[in-house]
Amino acid sequence: MSNYITEPFRIKMVEPLRVTTREQRESAIKNANYNMFALPSKEVYIDLLTDSGTNAMSDTQWAGIMVGDESYAGASSYYKLRDAIRDIFGYRYMQPVHQGRAAEKILYPCLLKAGQYSVSNMHFDTTRGHVGLCKAKPVDLVVAEARDTEANYPFKGNMDVEKLEKFIIEKGAENIGVIVMTITNNSAGGQPVSMQNLRETFALAKQYGIVLNIDAARFAENAMFIKEREEGYADHSIVEITREMFSYADSFTMSAKKDGIVNMGGIIGIKEDSDLFTKVQALTVPYEGFVTYGGLAGRDMEALAIGLYEALEEDYLAYRLGQIRYLGDKLREGGVPIQYPTGGHAVFVDAKRVLPHIPYYEYPGQALVIEAYLEGGIRGCDIGSYMLDPDPETGKQMEAEMEFARFCIPRRVYTQSHLDHIANTLISVKENADSLKGYRIVWQPEVLRHFTAKLEPVG
Repeated sequence: MSNYITEPFRIKMVEPLRVTTREQRESAIKNANYNMFALPSKEVYIDLLTDSGTNAMSDTQWAGIMVGDESYAGASSYYKLRDAIRDIFGYRYMQPVHQGRAAEKILYPCLLKAGQYSVSNMHFDTTRGHVGLCKAKPVDLVVAEARDTEANYPFKGNMDVEKLEKFIIEKGAENIGVIVMTITNNSAGGQPVSMQNLRETFALAKQYGIVLNIDAARFAENAMFIKEREEGYADHSIVEITREMFSYADSFTMSAKKDGIVNMGGIIGIKEDSDLFTKVQALTVPYEGFVTYGGLAGRDMEALAIGLYEALEEDYLAYRLGQIRYLGDKLREGGVPIQYPTGGHAVFVDAKRVLPHIPYYEYPGQALVIEAYLEGGIRGCDIGSYMLDPDPETGKQMEAEMEFARFCIPRRVYTQSHLDHIANTLISVKENADSLKGYRIVWQPEVLRHFTAKLEPVG
């Protein structure tokens, strides 16, 4: 059992939380059509839906907000952010956008043509959606160890490099528009990618003339895992590890609402391709705003430039990863199967093992997160078959490789007693798992359905 990692900060402000009864929660989730995204936040006690934009900013970030330059063009806050990107990642070109999916909306049409493939260690939902909007096909080639939730493998987020090369040869390099490395690998359970795997994947991309893009939402957490787990990096600083990671890519897209430790923001980084950057800027103006603000206020860019550096602090990262490890160990001690070892931002409960009687087309991950809400007021998120849109060619429900119930921990928000309540709730859900039933979708949009779909209990 891990010891709880003491917070490397003290609390200066608090926000009240509302504790509801089970009867109130039953009414709330029914009114939300059994979609966790449709729940009003006032009906949630501990919100683990996502770690995106739900972070607590520091006093330095809040101070930065007060000096944000709100000039329409050429704001000083833009140049502070640009200089931070150049310093941390070593990339010449930077385009701010309002969040990660905006980065994908702008960059991916510059890389993908209809009928091409996007190959990834695993696409997350918005990335998969934007690949589809380009009329391209997403293909996931994560290593086999990721599918064994009990395997104690240090880098379950890795790309299967051997399968990648076979796929390139089979389909032809000209038919692959981009290779995407998601760090950490969210859909695999927040699992890290090793430096060696990044290096080998980038070498293949260069060999076959394919652009490699990093999905960089949780880059600092991935760097800390490399420092902790990969031979030869124990004495490297997080900044040094980060610079090497990003040297093995041509571009990156980032939801800065994660490891930027802000509430809103996104970035497109381009190492040196000025022609690609020109195309990105051309799409930014109609989609996001002028190129030196890209959908963000000056105060947002100011806070982000500070937050990117705070995310690199080793004391903070040890606490951050330690919180997840503590919760994961509590759950394993209570008999709850999870993706092990724990990743960097969330605990992923293996819903397929907790609820083996619920088939994938009745969404065991969604059933588990709904019961966690009913039992303890905790809001989580399905990362499984429910998150997958229907097959674009057949219209049939696709089956996810893993059926997870994800419980994300926002940065610098919850304490040890909150984590103990989460663990006790999920252990109780597991003990009553035989009584749970699945769900069916009664309405869904064409793309990214899980955000707005409506469900009802089976039977």
